[in-house]
Amino acid sequence: MSVVATMSISLDNIGTGLHQTEERPFGDVPEDALHRWMFDAPQENQPEIDAILGAGAYVMGRNMFGPVRGEWDRDWRGWWGPNPPYHAPVFVLTHYPHDPIEMEGGTTFHFVTDGIHAALDRAREAAGDLNIHIAGGPTTTNAYLAAGLVDELALQISPVVLGEGIRLLDGVGRLDLEPIAIRPTSLVTHARYRVRYPDGA
Repeated sequence: MSVVATMSISLDNIGTGLHQTEERPFGDVPEDALHRWMFDAPQENQPEIDAILGAGAYVMGRNMFGPVRGEWDRDWRGWWGPNPPYHAPVFVLTHYPHDPIEMEGGTTFHFVTDGIHAALDRAREAAGDLNIHIAGGPTTTNAYLAAGLVDELALQISPVVLGEGIRLLDGVGRLDLEPIAIRPTSLVTHARYRVRYPDGA
């Protein structure tokens, strides 16, 4: 079992935009800026899509799950409709308790209020022998990288410079990345690295 952080980013390290709303899941960044590879060329990128969707459990931040802030004052069930693509337990980091939400296809969203380590522990219990994916957004992935909890980093790098947004690696500190696989396609370059922490974490 490995903990794999996967993220679509721009050439300048941006994983999403500011000012997220329900109508704009990626904030000020157009959706097609970072995710065209997945929607416009799925067959060309099928191995990487399969790898993302083949995890035994997922961890994501609350903003990745939806635009609701503060107390859960509405029946929000994610961006993905009644059958989300994960088909496995998903552990959502939040400061506000929420009952689990069972969806079609085997996805259940569990809400974790006691931090990134607790969410990862629960994901380990749920994943069995399969990998755990840190599914974003960039702030959540950044926290796991900074804490020394990621074994592999899988980046989907789009050939675009966005200038402003939330950067994946800001403040993470030093990481030594050992390339495992690099594969360019027409819309994105897939780069997979083994993460080596200088302090041995």
